[in-house]
Amino acid sequence: MPVPTVTLLRWQFDLTWSLFDYHLARLEPADFRWEPAAVCWTVRPDADGGWTPDWADVEPDPVPVPTIAWITWHMGWWWSVALDHLRGRPARRREDVRWPGPGEATIAWLRDLRAQWLAALDDLTDADLDATVGFPWPPEAGHTVTHLIGWVNAELMKNVAEIGQLRLLRQ
Repeated sequence: MPVPTVTLLRWQFDLTWSLFDYHLARLEPADFRWEPAAVCWTVRPDADGGWTPDWADVEPDPVPVPTIAWITWHMGWWWSVALDHLRGRPARRREDVRWPGPGEATIAWLRDLRAQWLAALDDLTDADLDATVGFPWPPEAGHTVTHLIGWVNAELMKNVAEIGQLRLLRQ
């Protein structure tokens, strides 16, 4: 019996999340802003008491090594925008996605994004999966919601591996 597409994509997401949850449960606040290399991207305190992520519109050479703080901000950004597209809302600008800070606040933020994502997946119909979506590609690319979900799974998998490796190196 064939497995429905959304069921397979949800299984893949859940598998990746279980690997992430292993690392989330072990992260300490000091892990987030640990700089593993001389050239790295992180989030920095700003004048408003919040955090500003390092960013360049053209990738620097050498490519900076991201901190766990930067990776978690980046996850929150791409995931929030993916949710906006999936829910048919105006997409947030990168500058509008604020990192909550090191420790439990960020872990809770990511877990909330997971809950929102799963709720959005639960609302999808087969017809929804075939609808075109313009993120993270340009609208004219013709990619579908199915592509978006697969991309989220791949991006999550990559970010989980990066965070896990950084956490292990710091230990």
